Amino acid sequence: MTAKQKRHLNTGLKIACAVLAIIGFGLYGDLSANTDETYEGLKLFSDVIELVEKNYVDQIDSKDLIHKAIQGMVQGLDPHSSFLPPEAFKELQEDTKGEFGGIGIVITMQKGILTVISPIEGTPASKAGVEAGDKIVKVDGEATKDMMLWEAVKKMRGPKGTQVIITVVRDNVDTPIDFKLVRDIIPIESVRAKTVRPGYGYIWITNFRDSTTEDLLLALQQLEAQGPSLKGLILDLRDNPGGLLNQSVQVADLFLEKGTIVSIKGRLRSNTKVFRAQPDETPRAYPIVVLVNGGSASASEIVAGALQDHKRALILGETTFGKGSVQTVDTLRDGYGLKYTIARYYTPNGRSIQAQGISPDIFVKRQAASEDNAEEEQAPMLKEKDLKNHLEADPKTPKDESESETQSDEKSPRRSNRHGPLDEEVLKSDNQIKRALEILVSYDIFKSLQS
Repeated sequence: MTAKQKRHLNTGLKIACAVLAIIGFGLYGDLSANTDETYEGLKLFSDVIELVEKNYVDQIDSKDLIHKAIQGMVQGLDPHSSFLPPEAFKELQEDTKGEFGGIGIVITMQKGILTVISPIEGTPASKAGVEAGDKIVKVDGEATKDMMLWEAVKKMRGPKGTQVIITVVRDNVDTPIDFKLVRDIIPIESVRAKTVRPGYGYIWITNFRDSTTEDLLLALQQLEAQGPSLKGLILDLRDNPGGLLNQSVQVADLFLEKGTIVSIKGRLRSNTKVFRAQPDETPRAYPIVVLVNGGSASASEIVAGALQDHKRALILGETTFGKGSVQTVDTLRDGYGLKYTIARYYTPNGRSIQAQGISPDIFVKRQAASEDNAEEEQAPMLKEKDLKNHLEADPKTPKDESESETQSDEKSPRRSNRHGPLDEEVLKSDNQIKRALEILVSYDIFKSLQS
């Protein structure tokens, strides 16, 4: 064996040991059984690692280099897949549990820039005026360009009462804006309800967490117990970024008696499943109008699509975000995690929402809260199709990369802030809620005329 071959062998063993230390030995058999092409690719990777270790201008930590290589590989798959170091994995687990100290925003990376998808109502960011579409360029003075998403999240989270300064660039504003935010406990409350008119209820689901279905059921029972009997319901899913798949299925099931709610289809049989509705102890026959917009994503789109396909609800508002993919998180050794896409989801009629979204039955654009702001030029709302490396709706459809680098044509007004308990007058001033209420009242009038 030549000296060069020995170096290749040593480097290859180092890489194999480092990778297996992270991922675990369960994958080794699959790697060994792969094609010559994969083997040649690993040899090329080994060559690069060896050259960088030997000749790079500064001393390189091989393990750190391999971590970055894995992260780059996974991020190249789609915008929702990522390799998670222990601290990032812990942050992700906290997200689904509910409470954590932070400022209250849903964010993504667009072209390497940290971008706000939507602020969470009632949180420090929302109260301070952070808006969807804002680009966060600094956190406490540190530039965020090309920062990993989990790193940015970690910097903005922290104990309640501590301060963080975020600097944002906003379309149509000449200079960056500094927001001095005092962190708070981001509430797990995801359901709020209010009677907007005798016999007509309004329920706002802000996200889908562990307790969402339970909270929604309680809200429905309270509305249904009030007199007169419930004649119609407005279900608000606007700016709801999604959350847990099982919660979206259970929420839709509360309004459906039978049939498919959503199906997920992956390359593997184990990642293909159909979720079906079950009869409810309390049938709910009253009409429903579901409100959606460009900030309604993922689990929100599952609920809207299911109710739309079953003709159980009228969908009103603007086209949704278009996230129709399913992610899973596998635990790796030493606290690492791997979040990656395993399937696309489809509505009961077989529609893929990926990069397309749910189109409303009635398109109603959100209007500014006051006439003073009615003419204000608004920035386009970020959509799934704008994200780099986004999946297409059909796996057989070639990806149009040019589209992923453009903004959506659809413009959506900034939503007005609604903090604390829901106020009936504030709700009635919302043009989309007003339109939904008019539809429900008109339906009841026509029904009484026919009888």
